[in-house]
Amino acid sequence: MSKNYVLAIDNGTQSVRALIFDLHGNLVDKSQVPIESYQSPQAGWMENDPHAFWEALCLACQRLWANTTIPKSAIAGMVITTQRGTTMALDAKGEPLRPAMIWLDQRRTETAPRLKWWWELAFKAIGMRETVTHFQKEAEANWIAQHQPELWAKTSKFLLLSGYLNYRFTGRYVDSVACQVGYVPFDYKKGHWAAGFDWKWQAMPITRSMLPDLVPAGEVLGQVSASAARDTGIPEGLPIIAGAADKACEVIGAGCLTPEIACLSYGTAATINTTTPRYLEATPFIPPYQAAVPKHFNTEIQITRGFWMVSWFKEQFGLHEQQIAKERGVPPESLFDALVNAVPPGAQGLMLQPYWNPGIKVPGPEAKGAVIGFGDVHNRAHLYRAILEGLAYALREGKERIERRGGTRITRVRVSGGGSQSDAAMQITANIFNLPCERPHLYETSGLGAAVLAAVGLKLHPDFATAIAAMTRMGQVFMPQPEHAHTYEQLYRKVYCKLYKRLQPLYRDIQRITGYPNKVE
Repeated sequence: MSKNYVLAIDNGTQSVRALIFDLHGNLVDKSQVPIESYQSPQAGWMENDPHAFWEALCLACQRLWANTTIPKSAIAGMVITTQRGTTMALDAKGEPLRPAMIWLDQRRTETAPRLKWWWELAFKAIGMRETVTHFQKEAEANWIAQHQPELWAKTSKFLLLSGYLNYRFTGRYVDSVACQVGYVPFDYKKGHWAAGFDWKWQAMPITRSMLPDLVPAGEVLGQVSASAARDTGIPEGLPIIAGAADKACEVIGAGCLTPEIACLSYGTAATINTTTPRYLEATPFIPPYQAAVPKHFNTEIQITRGFWMVSWFKEQFGLHEQQIAKERGVPPESLFDALVNAVPPGAQGLMLQPYWNPGIKVPGPEAKGAVIGFGDVHNRAHLYRAILEGLAYALREGKERIERRGGTRITRVRVSGGGSQSDAAMQITANIFNLPCERPHLYETSGLGAAVLAAVGLKLHPDFATAIAAMTRMGQVFMPQPEHAHTYEQLYRKVYCKLYKRLQPLYRDIQRITGYPNKVE
């Protein structure tokens, strides 16, 4: 039988999906297992047993094989894409020493390791010392070394989730270049571990021996081992293609291969990305990430608490929808579009700045969220609409920053992720960007992007341009409505663009007085 299918494993933040795609980008079969094993030992912490990730993956695969009509012999190879920035500390036998620290974990180190004097001088001279300090305090390795020094002394390997799953599949410590998004000593420009003299080796206690070997995205990374085959049901010896982080896969899964097309990801974190063959820092001194396409970069700007805010709204204000949804047997989020449509564009002056988490530079480590313009007409429907509008405003600001830095005008916008399933969110985005807003034909864009990688790596398609043309296409397109786009243009220029600069001094005072978020020295 011809091997005309690829298996993509997508280990996101909320679930693990095992997905079979054909070479035309059709999702043939799918199995999804929610991740319900996260723990929060203290407020702001978020952890998971590394074995629990593997067990959820295995269950997803076993359920897939139990229900699919596609024979295993038709699968040409597999690829893994995962949530970013989730770290694992393993001992010399490859066993986890502690729970994985999830990318949403908010713990910080109290003190940052000192750098060599010349680095300290250089960073102060260019106004980057605060940013570097923020990087150091965010680094999970620094927290473990300072708070659990005996455990850190036993750490033989320090891996991202992608590297851990590759190890479980192959028995080797190997990972993809395009998965390296996290607080590790990686050179984003050159696509390999940082050079020996790089400041990152001084900024955290990680050594080169703790890190996996790196393979370019789209190349063969290894084969499924006998033990992994027993656990997952995936055929032993099946080629494993080096994947990419989930956002990078979403970009090519949405068909965004050139810099005039922007990919908005409406997931737990909301991002705007373009793909470019040149190294381009959309925010000065903040590197772009390696794209799923080798020798390309993603000019990403992120709103950390993106469509997480929908979950926040549901928990805090959505009891009514939760009760109705339970009666109807539908997700509560499916009822929220009615709330949005009950309120006019602009939410009658209610404006939201979605910086629920601090940033590194823009916004800075002092940042907080803000809602302004409250009046006696406003209710929770206005607040929900303001959330969607605020996220779109923030991503439009990111679009304009990318355009200024790169010199290429963005003329098309595609939206992926869970939030893209909301027609209201799509229409708001079209109006705020004043551009056609395209929804890919398939919701599973990160899995589809991983499948594109596998298809190219296995020579089932000759190159990325051919694979993307064959496997991606657009579904519904939302056109901007001129009268609403005009309202949003005025609110964006005259209000939103001025919010952060004017509130920043107040955020710093709040931080100084309350200590939240953690003060950066």
